Amino acid sequence: MNSGNAMVYLFLGDDPASKDIQLKKLKNTLLPKNLEQFNLDTLYARDLTLKNLQEKLLNLPGNNAKRLIIIKEAQSLKDVLKDFLMEYIKKPQEHVVLVLDASRVDKRDALINAALKYAKVLRFKEEPQISTFTLSRCIESKRPDSALTILNQLLREGERPERILGGLRHEWERSTGISLELKKRLKLFLICDIEIKTGKLKPVFALEKLVVSLCALVNALHQA
Repeated sequence: MNSGNAMVYLFLGDDPASKDIQLKKLKNTLLPKNLEQFNLDTLYARDLTLKNLQEKLLNLPGNNAKRLIIIKEAQSLKDVLKDFLMEYIKKPQEHVVLVLDASRVDKRDALINAALKYAKVLRFKEEPQISTFTLSRCIESKRPDSALTILNQLLREGERPERILGGLRHEWERSTGISLELKKRLKLFLICDIEIKTGKLKPVFALEKLVVSLCALVNALHQA
């Protein structure tokens, strides 16, 4: 746990049981038993509106206690809520303890990055971060289904197609020592690049075609 603001916590990772234990400790510390139902709010990111969040933050606790507000799946908050919270966590309300619960982390998520700086951070079991390196290793292992899953996850998380293509090419140029194999791979990268830039295929389809072709090439070379 870092030395951030004691009024804001960031629960980071994918371990619900361990998170529940920590939340129970917070509840026992902050909330009088007879007032827990009045001073506790558990909110879910996908259903949360800015107005609703602001109202919860402004509500005063009963019996001069603290209010505990938990936001589940904080990484899925709408941009307007993230923008609001990025400012809020710098100067939080003194009567509110806010818990941002994020099961996974996108390194480009500005709210999570701000929380890492300003909040107390508790790390739980975190999902491994994927990258073009992960994608490249999956292709090398001749696992097209897994490679396509990773590719689509990268795209969903906002990675640009040209960065994926460039990252894959860099990984393979760095690791491939056989000139004939490298030439065959570079030809596939060139075809993909042309298909994307000319609009012949949508970027996602061009990259999927590239991944399948690379897996087939690796498989053929290993069988030769």
